[in-house]
Amino acid sequence: MLRAIRVQFLAVLMVCCSHVLVGSFSSNYTDRQALLEFKTISDPRQSLRSWNDSADLCHWEGVRCSVKHPHRVTSLNLTSQGLVGQISPSLGNLTFLRVLVLLANSLTGEIPPSLGHLHHLRYVNLNNNTLQGSIPSFANCSNLLVLWLENNKLVGEIPLDLPRNLEKLSLFDNNLTGIIPSYLANISTLMHLDLVGNNIEGNIPEEFTKLLELQLLFLGVNKLSGCFPQLVLNLSSLVGFDVALNSLSGDVPSNFGSALPSLQYLELGGNFFHGHIPSGLNNASKLFHIDLPSNNFSGVVPTLANLSSLRYLMFTENQLSGDFPTSIANLNNLIMLSLHGNRFKGVVPEWLGTLPNLQIIYLDSNGFTGVIPSSLSNMSQLAELYLDSNRFDGHILPILGNFQMLQVLSIPDNNLEGSIPKELFKIPGLMQMDLGFNNLDGPLHSDIGIAKQLIYLQLSSNKLSGEIPNTLQNCDSLEDIELDRNVFNGSIPTSLGNITNLLNMNLSHNNLTGPIPVSLSSLQLEHLDLSFNNLEGEVPTKGIFSNVTAMRIDGNPGLCGGELELHLLACSAMTLNSRKHKHSTFEKLMIPLATILPLAIIVYVVLLWKRNQKKKSMSLNSFGSNYPNVSYHDLSRATDGFSASNLIGQGRYSYKSFIAECNALKNIRHRNLVPILTACSSIDLNGNDFKALVYKFMQQGDLHSLLYSARDGGDTSASNRITLAQRFCILVNVADAMEYLHHHNQGTIVHCDLKPSNILLDDNMVAHVGDFGLARFIDSGASSFSSMVSTSSVAIKGTVGYVPPEYATGADVSSSGDVYSFGIILLETFLRRRPIDDMFRDGLDIARYVAMNFPDRIIQIVDPEVPEEHHDSLPHTSEPMKEKIMECLLSVLNVGLRCANPSPDERMDMREVAAKLHRIKESFFSQLLESEVIL
Repeated sequence: MLRAIRVQFLAVLMVCCSHVLVGSFSSNYTDRQALLEFKTISDPRQSLRSWNDSADLCHWEGVRCSVKHPHRVTSLNLTSQGLVGQISPSLGNLTFLRVLVLLANSLTGEIPPSLGHLHHLRYVNLNNNTLQGSIPSFANCSNLLVLWLENNKLVGEIPLDLPRNLEKLSLFDNNLTGIIPSYLANISTLMHLDLVGNNIEGNIPEEFTKLLELQLLFLGVNKLSGCFPQLVLNLSSLVGFDVALNSLSGDVPSNFGSALPSLQYLELGGNFFHGHIPSGLNNASKLFHIDLPSNNFSGVVPTLANLSSLRYLMFTENQLSGDFPTSIANLNNLIMLSLHGNRFKGVVPEWLGTLPNLQIIYLDSNGFTGVIPSSLSNMSQLAELYLDSNRFDGHILPILGNFQMLQVLSIPDNNLEGSIPKELFKIPGLMQMDLGFNNLDGPLHSDIGIAKQLIYLQLSSNKLSGEIPNTLQNCDSLEDIELDRNVFNGSIPTSLGNITNLLNMNLSHNNLTGPIPVSLSSLQLEHLDLSFNNLEGEVPTKGIFSNVTAMRIDGNPGLCGGELELHLLACSAMTLNSRKHKHSTFEKLMIPLATILPLAIIVYVVLLWKRNQKKKSMSLNSFGSNYPNVSYHDLSRATDGFSASNLIGQGRYSYKSFIAECNALKNIRHRNLVPILTACSSIDLNGNDFKALVYKFMQQGDLHSLLYSARDGGDTSASNRITLAQRFCILVNVADAMEYLHHHNQGTIVHCDLKPSNILLDDNMVAHVGDFGLARFIDSGASSFSSMVSTSSVAIKGTVGYVPPEYATGADVSSSGDVYSFGIILLETFLRRRPIDDMFRDGLDIARYVAMNFPDRIIQIVDPEVPEEHHDSLPHTSEPMKEKIMECLLSVLNVGLRCANPSPDERMDMREVAAKLHRIKESFFSQLLESEVIL
């Protein structure tokens, strides 16, 4: 979108050079021969077929000749002719050439140095090719006014001998290095300088104050550093200024707009500017484009009352605060408004719907509250509406279905309730609908089939119920369906197999029953998740079902058959097994216990309240009849006498802790919680009560050991290294588990002891949260479950370093406490420093330490293996890709800081945490995969 805006802006200001010249019937041998040599280039479209002896060269395609000097070529324009290959040096023989345009072909190789001898040359445009090498000297082209070399692969530094009469120079989107030469200030006629998208370093030379004619200065997407270039304030003729996506810092002068009264286009995004947004912008009354995203601007938005021409206003990802900026109400020409990723709060005013030209609105990732303004339905031009990650509540109003131009409706991560109005499905051009992570309920209306243009449907993590409507098949443009974590019931409609464009579908964590429709096998699905439902019957083997890594069906105990890699029972065997289940369950458990011993199952033992001389045994009926009871003797034999080499952990909090853990585990299931095999309530060899939980074997141990075993004298081999991707995926796994515990049960389960040693890793490095000995139920309908230990009867012990500060002052247990613990773990994982490290003293903790160094010095404090990994594993990765990796790291650490905020009210909830981490993962890791980068 921004590139399109930029192109439109340049189009308004660019002076087009055109020459309409009369040709001659005779020809000049030199010019003819030069063109015929150029014709040897590959010409798959036959664009140069008119270049032959039957026609005068002045009538050849793209050729124009001089009136005063007949038969001499003055213009060669072959825009978008599909030419492939190198530019022939013979063009340097066209001594009368004034205009050379080879725009938008597939030209390769170097720019011929012979072009630098054309004294009459005035206009050169070689944009949008794949030209390589350095820029040749054009010093002898004394009449050259315009040099366009955009979007190629040119390298080296900016030449030091450009013509003194040059007016426009664009080297946009190449691979140029070095600094901006100060000698450019000697080209007093320079009006347009575009160096965007290179690897230029340093800052703007002070000598540029002499460029009194300069109108456009575009230097974005480079490596400029230092403070804001104050010299710009002297360029009073400046119309467009762009230094976005560099490493500039400091305050932007408050009189910035006052000093540049002609300014129309401003881009400062993606730097480290801080302080307030310059109040003087209001004096630059001609501004129509303001883009200041991804900086550290703070405070309130200054008045913008005089900017009546403003069309694009972007304050994305800063630290701006206060209520919705009231001065926006006067911007009737506004087309795009982005306040995304700030700290705005309060209600969104109804007057926003009176801005007649708004087409795109980003208000996501703020603290807006209240209901969504009904006046938005009056915006006849609105195409995209993003209200994600706020605190909007109330119902979605049916009148929002009045949108006629809307293509994107995105309101996830809020507190919306009620049903989804059927009127939304009647918006004619709706392509994306994201209402996930709210409290919406009721059925999905059958009118959804009216949304013929719908491509993306995201309704995850709500309370939607009823059956999935068959009419969904009529949305034949759908590519992505996300209906997971609701309470849909009934069977999966067979008609979903008719959505031929479908690529991704997630129906996991619902109450779906019946078989998996064979019709899904005919789709070209890339990902399918049907896990954790009540599906039964045979798993298909064709299509997506033949790729076990691309689909998930776990958590459906009634399924059978399918590909061998799924390790499901044959359907005939499952029928027989269900008949003999009562007689064979214990035998099937004892075989692996007796044979593969600790390599197959490791016992997570909880040694609890000793009752000397008593031989009572706790009944496990409440834990669930599907879990076989095993004896102390069985477990002792399976673990080689409870050898320390097989011990993951011990209970510390008494008999009641064991009961708490049983109650916490008996009704929950999630792929990132430690899978429980059974429980034991028995008598040990001394006649004491013995209580234990038996979990599935976790090959890679726990996160604490993975982080510190090498430093504590353990394995120091390369296999103990943890890559950036592994760290990130582990944290995503934990976030998913905690999000499930907090938001997808009848009540909230608070873990109360989240720490690295309670995060276990399987052989695929997938993380699983365990140890629920301190878990608490917080039920929406009651203060606590009767089987749980009340928070008042047992002090919250937790683990030092991970316990939230409010617990020390007597605050009640809450899910926010788990969020704090997760934030500490996230920071610890990337720094590889314990929160009780000796360096954290005198009020300094790990969160404050990261905040003090964020973002400029993060690379100096993270685990050295992370930058080493960038250096060792990515030697051939492009600088932009390395920057993407660094951006990913900063984004993740920012999530950790927000979680570990000392104030519980300022923390995100785990639903938002998981959503943000998944978005970071999808955004950055998909780019790495596309670039074939291995982390």
